[in-house]
Amino acid sequence: MEKEERAKRTTKCGKCGPGYPTPLEAMKGPREEIVYLPCIYRNTSTEAPDYLATVDVDPKSPQYCQVIHRLPMPNMKDELHHSGWNTCSSCFGDSTKSRTKLMLPCLISSRIYVVDVGTEPRAPKLHKVIEPQDIHAKCDLGYLHTSHCLASGEVMISALGDPKGNGKGGFVLLDGETFEVKGTWERPGGAAPLGYDFWYQPRHNVMISTEWAAPNVLRDGFNPADVQAGLYGSCLHVWDWQRHEMVQTLHLQDGLIPLEIRFLHNPAASQGFVGCALGSNIQRFYKNEGGTWSVEKVIQVPPKKVKGWMLPEMPSLITDILLSLDDRFLYFSNWLHGDLRQYDISDPKRPRLTGQLFLGGSIVKGGPVQVLEDQELKSQPEPLVVKGKRVAGGPQMIQLSLDGKRLYVTTSLYSAWDKQFYPDLIREGSVMLQIDVDTEKGGLKLNPNFLVDFGKEPLGPALAHELRYPGGDCSSDIWL
Repeated sequence: MEKEERAKRTTKCGKCGPGYPTPLEAMKGPREEIVYLPCIYRNTSTEAPDYLATVDVDPKSPQYCQVIHRLPMPNMKDELHHSGWNTCSSCFGDSTKSRTKLMLPCLISSRIYVVDVGTEPRAPKLHKVIEPQDIHAKCDLGYLHTSHCLASGEVMISALGDPKGNGKGGFVLLDGETFEVKGTWERPGGAAPLGYDFWYQPRHNVMISTEWAAPNVLRDGFNPADVQAGLYGSCLHVWDWQRHEMVQTLHLQDGLIPLEIRFLHNPAASQGFVGCALGSNIQRFYKNEGGTWSVEKVIQVPPKKVKGWMLPEMPSLITDILLSLDDRFLYFSNWLHGDLRQYDISDPKRPRLTGQLFLGGSIVKGGPVQVLEDQELKSQPEPLVVKGKRVAGGPQMIQLSLDGKRLYVTTSLYSAWDKQFYPDLIREGSVMLQIDVDTEKGGLKLNPNFLVDFGKEPLGPALAHELRYPGGDCSSDIWL
């Protein structure tokens, strides 16, 4: 309650901390003009370090749809992946804080790059490098994924494993000013068996984390035998936010590889959604009447029977999910099938499909895969061509504008899996697309004039991944 009162006071004070007081206020924020996204060269033919690209997305700008700046990292083969902030709306009540640093944890090298985006937002520069040895020594963790800022002013980053690549779902804690490694967030010996993403909600004294697989299992590609051997995740882990310890494990029915997890943005809400990649379903988690947590499947994307692919049945592979800031729409991408979907979640127990677009994928006409049986489509979708470029890969990472009217999409998942499932993505580079969203009735429409082609980068085709706006967005900001 103390934080709530402080937040209320600061909304009147005129001088506030980063972000916005509420998700609905964030929807009134300014239109995005630039975005940051990591670009990866690991597993491509280009021997160069990964870099952070700054892209102009202002339609009034002469540099619209262009990469206007590239910040190369000082090391090779890091596998930049997801990014986060030094501080966000969770610190809105603290006027001493400002969102000036972008955190870039590395999935493979276990480094953390701290990038200064405050001095010159259109030309970020490297502020600090946290070496893996420091993280290994203080935390016994590695293979880093999600970064979230905490109301304490600290930064927390999830890990997939230990320094040797065995599964270990723990959390690295950094000082939010000096970026020194402080140790683990969880109590010693209290890590989860596997790790990936997480989201916290202090009003319910809870954090929930998800599972991919041990780094040694997923690092070099996907082997179906590893699924049969039970080496991929299928659980959510519930943590006591104040005590920093795991209190419940939810075993997901049909929920193989639960990746991105999103609470509803309303901080009073005690529910959210997780996308299960290999299960090809969306599961709703919620606080039950007994005060513990439960989970139920609310959307299932049926597999397609196919010929000319690695397995006789192709899952949709749900790889990213998003909730609009007003908690009205759920979006997710089916990376293998190739479609992007919008669901009305006014009733979270019964999501209703309101928009669907095919943006490439593995089942397009004229490709190597023949669909033998399809519960949803009458024919295989046409390949996607935007501004003369045939799009390789399928829709993957997504980011929604604050007002909910524009959805940005990139096509790379993870370089080793890109190489395996979409070899043409490695050769031709990924793209960034933009979708216009009908926020009244629902609906998705491709913007035919928007294309950022990372196949034409100066050093060779690159794999662009997760998108961030300088002022924060609906997958990096948490409200208290």
